[in-house]
Amino acid sequence: MVSSASAVVRHGIHRNFHRLAWLAVVLALGVIVFGSFVRLSNAGLSCPDWPTCYGRAAWPQHANEAADHAATAIRAVEPHKAWREQLHRMLAGSLGLVVLALALLAARRRRFGIAQVLLASLLVGIGIPLYMHGQHVAASVFAVAGEALLLIAALRWSNADLARTAALTLMVIVFQALLGMWTVTWLLKPIVVMGHLLGGLLTFALLTWMAWRATDIPIRLADAKRVRVLLLVGVALLAVQIALGGWTSANYAALACANDFPKCVGQWWPPTDFREGFVLWRGIGVDYEGGVLDGQSRIAIQMAHRIMAGIVFVYLAILSVRLIRIPGMLAWGVTLGALLLAQVGLGIANVKLSLPLHIAVLHNAGAALLLFVLVSLIARVRPPEG
Repeated sequence: MVSSASAVVRHGIHRNFHRLAWLAVVLALGVIVFGSFVRLSNAGLSCPDWPTCYGRAAWPQHANEAADHAATAIRAVEPHKAWREQLHRMLAGSLGLVVLALALLAARRRRFGIAQVLLASLLVGIGIPLYMHGQHVAASVFAVAGEALLLIAALRWSNADLARTAALTLMVIVFQALLGMWTVTWLLKPIVVMGHLLGGLLTFALLTWMAWRATDIPIRLADAKRVRVLLLVGVALLAVQIALGGWTSANYAALACANDFPKCVGQWWPPTDFREGFVLWRGIGVDYEGGVLDGQSRIAIQMAHRIMAGIVFVYLAILSVRLIRIPGMLAWGVTLGALLLAQVGLGIANVKLSLPLHIAVLHNAGAALLLFVLVSLIARVRPPEG
């Protein structure tokens, strides 16, 4: 087996890249979990402007500190909520800087690689003050130009030194910042809220994959190809379920069945309206805080989430058993099974206990940890050498 140090030299990966990548993984998990806390505590619109909060880099400590700011016409100041939203933005910004550092490290041996990453970042950065001054079209043009540069880099570069994945991750996190902005300015539009959740977990998955590949401690299995296929299917199913969970949360449908489980409002299949419940675009200008759907539409969303949860549970349970039976994979299989059972238990507790904040946040964290296990194995499982 090739040692980690020699592998780093062979592939041209900076000797500290894996340390920085693991820092980013931990920070991304923190951003995801804290973001769910912000959303579930109804603090997502507590700073109506972006990226400032009532014109402040931090947040107003008292309502009278922002009395003359234009954002107060949109929403009254609530300092006990505003700090949550702005701190989440700060954590996300810190993660963005770490991902930028990873992209620069990965691109350092590419011709004009560092210049390309810095130019893309500069273009995105120019768009921020333009947006703050109301020049939204110009800001969008600069942001799209920056994203295009990163996409071109990712398509041109190979991934032997993780340059491609690092550029893609930076591109995703820039788009995440845009989604965060739209979440506020479009008043918690469900498709944007769901996309923001998926983007955060995609960033987390990409960082996890990079961290393991840079650390380079593979798990050699004779049946590696089949195991990787099973893991990829698991990630795909989990992604669909996470999207449904995000749609449920964004449309305030978590308690659409009241406190009933496994039944819903006392019935195995109550009246539903799937067509209305899954309209993805309803225009701009509507305040979606609290939800705008009727009961049958929310029940349809909740039932879809429950059905998909059953499918994911069965598949990942079978995958967990298969991993346990593979020599050397006992710990991974048990971890996957334990997280799966905990996640199902938290989901049921959310319904039975009327969505307690701490349990709802843990449910979001559980989804991220399940994704971590699956992506970690995808990154590490490889066929025997030779």
